[in-house]
Amino acid sequence: MKNMKKVAAVVTLASMLALVAGCGAKAPALDEASASRAFVEGVIPDESVPLAATPGDPALLAAANEALDLVNEERAAGNLAPLSWSNGLAGAAYVRASELPKLFSHTRPDGSAWYTVNETIMYGENLAEFYDTPEAVVQAWMNSPTHRANIMEADFATCGISIYKDGGDYYWAQEFGY
Repeated sequence: MKNMKKVAAVVTLASMLALVAGCGAKAPALDEASASRAFVEGVIPDESVPLAATPGDPALLAAANEALDLVNEERAAGNLAPLSWSNGLAGAAYVRASELPKLFSHTRPDGSAWYTVNETIMYGENLAEFYDTPEAVVQAWMNSPTHRANIMEADFATCGISIYKDGGDYYWAQEFGY
């Protein structure tokens, strides 16, 4: 893990109007063929792809689920309902997390906007790099006003989190939907 850590957030129009959100249910195991196909195609319809938290890595799948639990604890403390897990958003999160080593930005490496992975379901995004535990990344997101706004966005109803590991570096993407 590197000493310098970064987080990035997109504040949507909805989160500027009402600041509240979180994540929910346990994610299913990843089907590597589906995740690979979704990554190559770059289009992930909601609920069509299982959780994508670095294909085939059970430790990262467990970390994504733990991050969901921690985000839901934050929502509960704010008297908010948890978000439901979205396989489509988790697949989109994997695409975004895997792009971050090339360009840590809400702009994709090809120059398009973050939500173009699947603009029919993606409405908010939190990113982080170099955090190697769910506790650390969720704490960093909660300490940042823009990340916190996405997590605490009342209108969001769904969420997906993915982690991409590049060497010893961890890249996190959290995608939100309605």
